[in-house]
Amino acid sequence: MPDIRDELSGALSHEDPVRRAQIQMLKPLPKRFYKDVSIGTSEDGGHSVLLDGRPVRTPAKNLLAVPTLKLAEMLAAEWDAQVEVIDPAKMPVTRIANTALDGVAKDQRSVFEDILRFAGTDLLCYRASSPEGLVGRQNAVWNPVLEWAAQSLGARFILAEGVIHQEQTGEAITAYAEGLRAFATPLGLTCVHTITTLTGSALLAVAFASGRLTAEQAWIAAHVDEDWQIEHWGTDEEAFKRREGRWQEMQAATAVLDALR
Repeated sequence: MPDIRDELSGALSHEDPVRRAQIQMLKPLPKRFYKDVSIGTSEDGGHSVLLDGRPVRTPAKNLLAVPTLKLAEMLAAEWDAQVEVIDPAKMPVTRIANTALDGVAKDQRSVFEDILRFAGTDLLCYRASSPEGLVGRQNAVWNPVLEWAAQSLGARFILAEGVIHQEQTGEAITAYAEGLRAFATPLGLTCVHTITTLTGSALLAVAFASGRLTAEQAWIAAHVDEDWQIEHWGTDEEAFKRREGRWQEMQAATAVLDALR
């Protein structure tokens, strides 16, 4: 099997999606060089992806192996779906796995702490003072999540109007951190971090991971303000495409978390 690192390393794993897209545009997509895609068993009991019987490796040459068969099947399906060329833009689950194995696994602490920083300025804590309709919608969609965090995690967050920073208590962040620890594996943190950055809310990310929200509910909650603006002022095609692209990333991250259960 050819060394796929030479062909796919930048395109499959670069953390900056803009740079990743630039790399993909500048570099011809590699041709599909394999016939069969299957699933094998790794030495640690995990499940690996095999191309013509040989294991796939990440850009950093780690074995592309995951802890559950369901997730391995998702990875294998992405590789099998490639037809004439291998298009990283159509392999979001593989990108997540590469990021987890090559990056997050080496420094889980910094990713964990970055999620906590998001929690300290969480979207759900910053409320509009007007118009009344938007205030009501924020309360209806966001308050139940905050109530869940208080009851289930013991994390009681302080609300603020506008964009002036409101520092959260150490007790709230510590309680949230304890809830986050349930997902403190390379793949778990990669997914929670991805959902957090896409939604602007660490609370929504953990609420989904904990089964409190569906992916769709978390996505709707993240766009209360934006949807209000769209309803009153409309949107443009470019903004719509950006949102659709982000939704695809969200779906991949939530599907991986589901597959880890």
